[in-house]
Amino acid sequence: MDKAIFFDIDGTLLDTSSFAEVARKAAIDVMIENGLPSNKEETYNLLKEIISKKGSNYNKHFNVLTKEICGEENNLLVALGMVTYHNVKFALLRPFPETMNILIYLKNKGYKLGVISNGITIKQWEKLVRLDIHYFFEEVITSEEVGSEKPEKKIFEEALNRMNCKAENSIMVGNKSEIDIIGAVNAGMSAILVNSDDSHIITKKMLDTSNIEIIDNIGEICKIL
Repeated sequence: MDKAIFFDIDGTLLDTSSFAEVARKAAIDVMIENGLPSNKEETYNLLKEIISKKGSNYNKHFNVLTKEICGEENNLLVALGMVTYHNVKFALLRPFPETMNILIYLKNKGYKLGVISNGITIKQWEKLVRLDIHYFFEEVITSEEVGSEKPEKKIFEEALNRMNCKAENSIMVGNKSEIDIIGAVNAGMSAILVNSDDSHIITKKMLDTSNIEIIDNIGEICKIL
């Protein structure tokens, strides 16, 4: 049976810590410059509330924003906001410095590579294509396709089935303790927590009883595998 390594995308393979905020603020600037009757700070706070309520995968945040401020949707302002947001986001989209080297290293070691992501399928593929790392991955399994989100066991089981791998021969690499790591362990997989600010969630008992590693950056995977 083949050995597989599954990756989360945002915050694991690529740095998403700043581009979303920068892109949203750029979009708001353009919308205000073109007639949105609001100031930057209030508009940005309102947009954050809308994203929090609707979820990051909702595709009409700017529609709701203009309706809340103007009383009705303004298609021109929505289009300006969306185009600016995507242009800035993709201009800033970068993999972590070690990402490419570690993917090459793992491929050369004979691992099958896949992605497990809570997101919209085409958006996840788009990120991988824009980063020019899509060809490393045999499968991209998303919550949209499966109808199940990490940390639910179903999405991990579907990933294992599609890659024809057993849980005991598979590893999940992610930056979210509860979503990526605990979810994978509950599905019988090993796990590597990387680039994380919530490693405290992983208890000593879990470290003692489960196959979990905690590393500072993705490049350190070569020290483990």
